[in-house]
Amino acid sequence: MSKTYFIADTHFGSDALRRYENRPFADVREMDEELIRRWNEAVAPEDTVWHLGDFGAEGREAEYLARLNGKVNLVKGNHDAFSNEYYRKAGFSEVYDLPVVFEGYFILSHEPLYVNANMPYANLFGHVHANPIIKNMSSQHFCVCVERTGYAPVSFGHIKDSMR
Repeated sequence: MSKTYFIADTHFGSDALRRYENRPFADVREMDEELIRRWNEAVAPEDTVWHLGDFGAEGREAEYLARLNGKVNLVKGNHDAFSNEYYRKAGFSEVYDLPVVFEGYFILSHEPLYVNANMPYANLFGHVHANPIIKNMSSQHFCVCVERTGYAPVSFGHIKDSMR
């Protein structure tokens, strides 16, 4: 049975981002290879992955996607500057400019959205990397930045269990 996973802010191919976020990799090649390895250890070919922005790859998205397991949807982030058609041709199953409501309750976005206890929604997001101002999770939000998920996609089951 296929599963659903979430991840954000891979920034494939970006050595500047690797250094800026103090990622624990010697260079960008090691970062990319480890992100791909951990992704494929978690995700099977038949699974679905929601990438919540800033995929990276600097024009080489098709090369990276060809090496990643799963059907990948992209909710565009602030660094995903190409057209939706470009990303579809690169291999993303679907591409979204705006947040997506998933399973009637979870709002998928790149940047965190305001939700409070009086709202019937929860927000899954990226963008903030390891910024300590934002908690990893609460009953109404879960950050899926790679710096918070062990540099691998996290299963929807794990997210729901953690938010309970």
